[in-house]
Amino acid sequence: MKKSFLLLSLGLLSARLASAGDLTGVISFKGTAPAERELTPIKEDPNCAALYPGALPKTKFYAVSASGELADVIVSLKGITGKSTGASAAPVTLDQKGALYVPQIVAIQTGQKLIVKNSDPFIHNVHAKPAANPESNQVQMNGGPDLTYTFDKAEPFLKFQCDVHPWMFAWVSVFDHPYFAVSAPDGKFTIKNVPPGKYTLEAAHRKLGTQTAEIEVKDDGAVQNFTFEPKQ
Repeated sequence: MKKSFLLLSLGLLSARLASAGDLTGVISFKGTAPAERELTPIKEDPNCAALYPGALPKTKFYAVSASGELADVIVSLKGITGKSTGASAAPVTLDQKGALYVPQIVAIQTGQKLIVKNSDPFIHNVHAKPAANPESNQVQMNGGPDLTYTFDKAEPFLKFQCDVHPWMFAWVSVFDHPYFAVSAPDGKFTIKNVPPGKYTLEAAHRKLGTQTAEIEVKDDGAVQNFTFEPKQ
């Protein structure tokens, strides 16, 4: 009897897992993206300026491909809480390289480790300035150990900055579930293993705002695209 019950339970679990589908789509940009600003303050720091003997880098708020796809958009299911698998999820890395944060847009779960590295040949300080989670400000020497962060509360676009180099910013969105993705340079995103059902899907860009769509995910998944335009 116990063996039969166990086999039945395993069969039901396998069926539920098998019925989960991938939610995919492409984020596009319509129109002309605002001009990015050259990071001229880098010239004032000789250590940073030495990394850029030619042209200085620019801000990267609008990562639009040549064919009009938009990267760095955070796509997530709304209204899902308490489903975090962050404690067992692989760590996510945020690097300081070329006196910039790389990547600039990051998404993690509550309880998931965020590893901050310093790949530059000089000092940084890593200043996390959340609204819902505790603030943190730590010095990180060149060649020093990585810093590890976890966050207990969900929060969109949690700001990281370097007070030593005030042009350095990154934004980390924290979710209480695993159903999110960040659009790639080709605009594509994939949210894996979404259980069948009806959901509200949100696409959020730090400068262009948010859009939502009502979707239904079936056993074979679903497709939902978004198009952003410059704000007037």
